[in-house]
Amino acid sequence: MSKNTSSSAFRLVDVDQYNEDNYKDEEGEPQSPPIGIDENTVVSLINAGNSTEALKLLLQNSPMAPKGKNEQAKEATFNLVIKVLLAVNKSQMDQVIAGLDKALVDVLMKYIYRGFERPSEGSSAILLVWHEKVHAAGGVGCIVRVLTDRKRV
Repeated sequence: MSKNTSSSAFRLVDVDQYNEDNYKDEEGEPQSPPIGIDENTVVSLINAGNSTEALKLLLQNSPMAPKGKNEQAKEATFNLVIKVLLAVNKSQMDQVIAGLDKALVDVLMKYIYRGFERPSEGSSAILLVWHEKVHAAGGVGCIVRVLTDRKRV
């Protein structure tokens, strides 16, 4: 026979705190737009043939927040990242991706998916090629981390 377990004294963890209705986004100080990164700097790096450095600079300083926060800075950075991605030749893509660490590859994949959400003229084909190359470098885990992360770029 089983004993009466109506007592909740055996609970060491309050599982009710993990209820989806009780979840609140992390409240931190709002991120400001990236300081010191402007379009002229990125364009000059691209023109100098240093797309890897331009992309690293943008990915390291990308504003990330839950959807709906800091939209202006995220939009400006997104436009610059797309400009860099479109400027890189297909033969240079592997070299650019090889210059990024694992965290930056994940951020790059976030920008690729955002580009899929809002395609511009001629960007979809290039983004598909970038997606293939980044997937080869980051694996399926890269895609899963991007799709499950609440912070958007």
